[in-house]
Amino acid sequence: MKLALQAINDLERQELVQSPAIGGAMALLFHDEPVVTYDLDIFCLLPKAGLLVTLEPIYAALLARGFHVEAEAVVIDGVPVQFIPAYNALVTEALEHTESRMFDGVPVRVLRLEYLMAIMLQTNRPKDRQRLAMLVGNAAIDNARLCDILLRHNLLAAWKTLNPA
Repeated sequence: MKLALQAINDLERQELVQSPAIGGAMALLFHDEPVVTYDLDIFCLLPKAGLLVTLEPIYAALLARGFHVEAEAVVIDGVPVQFIPAYNALVTEALEHTESRMFDGVPVRVLRLEYLMAIMLQTNRPKDRQRLAMLVGNAAIDNARLCDILLRHNLLAAWKTLNPA
């Protein structure tokens, strides 16, 4: 994964992505117990390029370095990497409040646990509901921050349905 993270940092230096941060299940490695996942989700902002959002410059830069595309991911040193442009206000805000970490000597940004949880709640896939149930009661959760995020993004009712306590 080290080479993938270095490549992502290179993309930021080339200004092909802005504020890239590890999200999804891989981000849980930094906050909780690891869970099984297929890929590395990189949430990011894209430079303004008109009305359309395109990942083509990112893919072109990575393909030029010898990496290849597999389904919806670019495989970097065996790690499928999905680039997920900020698609709503919650994800954009999450990218504004990332945590800086190190992974194998490589600086990375990681979505905060409370934002990961809010995104999982908003996405509401079966695997996200399972992961949320696993996280309930985790001492690392800043409950005040989580409630604030859920309230501002109209997710408090969904949270109370999932976590009635």
